[in-house]
Amino acid sequence: MSADPSSAPAEHGRRPRRVGLVVTLILFLAVIGAGGWAANYYRTCRDAAPGPKEPVRFTVEEGATGQQVVDALHERGVVPCGGFVGSLLLQGTGMQDKIRTGTYQLTTGMTLDEALEVLTTPPPKVATVSLLIPEGFRLTQIAAQVQKELKIPAKRFLKVVDHGDYSLPPYLPEGKRTPEGFFFPKTYEFVKADLNAKLVATELLEQFGKEAKDLPFDRAKALGVTPYQVVIIASMIEEEARVPKDRALISGVIYNRLKLGMTLGIDATLLYDDPTPDGQLSSSDLEFDSPYNTRINAGLPPTPIASPGAASIRAALEPAHTDFLYYVLCGKDGHHRFAKTEAEHLRNVHDCLG
Repeated sequence: MSADPSSAPAEHGRRPRRVGLVVTLILFLAVIGAGGWAANYYRTCRDAAPGPKEPVRFTVEEGATGQQVVDALHERGVVPCGGFVGSLLLQGTGMQDKIRTGTYQLTTGMTLDEALEVLTTPPPKVATVSLLIPEGFRLTQIAAQVQKELKIPAKRFLKVVDHGDYSLPPYLPEGKRTPEGFFFPKTYEFVKADLNAKLVATELLEQFGKEAKDLPFDRAKALGVTPYQVVIIASMIEEEARVPKDRALISGVIYNRLKLGMTLGIDATLLYDDPTPDGQLSSSDLEFDSPYNTRINAGLPPTPIASPGAASIRAALEPAHTDFLYYVLCGKDGHHRFAKTEAEHLRNVHDCLG
């Protein structure tokens, strides 16, 4: 018996419609499910994560993009999400271009809004005070400057620094009784709330270390001196030179006289330990038995006599190659006249000082 040919098309037409309905239903249910999951995930990313809040020290580097910051926040556990959703949330805040470089204190379990409020808020203004240390100042003068500008009593400052507790190897070896010469001259900025004598002294000493890295201290050995002795020589140059071009020449004279075993005859060293501290040297002062009297004692004084600047330290490391053994201050502009022999020097003294 043959089949009714009219029934076949009807049967084949109904099956595709049933399959299509099933697929559509499955897709509809999948979209509803995915939408619900997506909405739930979005809320999770927007809200703060539960649990204890642990401190996080977070740094925004120069040039970091907003997306990089959000991803880093997520990696550190500060915010719940990074990636695509984190980027959407960041764009929604409109703060991606307001994030500031710097280091911040955050916690885990923050919302992105909370974290961005910290990262985009300028730090509060902090009251500061300046301290100017001129080149050539000795510790007593620095202490007076600290009292004048920072309101820390000079006696308290000197008591803190005069105990042999400071060192900065290889420049200032351990065991030296004083950091004289190693409080680097410049203008410093201090936070008022943090001020104390030890903090100030430490900052001035550490600055010397920073400056020394740019100076050719590797030349000290070839010159036959230690880094500490370089600073002693630099302090004398700082006190003696009045014009920049004289620094290397004075340095050359000092090394030449040391090599020959001559006394240096630099009155600035005796003024540092002046028995009658009036800024003048009498005939009796010149005979004063002091290790700082370089008229009667050969070699270097025991410590620096002032805080030298970078130019004087460089001159102590790069002395002029010269045969000069003498110099005398000459002229109102502060330059010195140099000589190779004592006879020539005496003529210069007559011409310059009368």
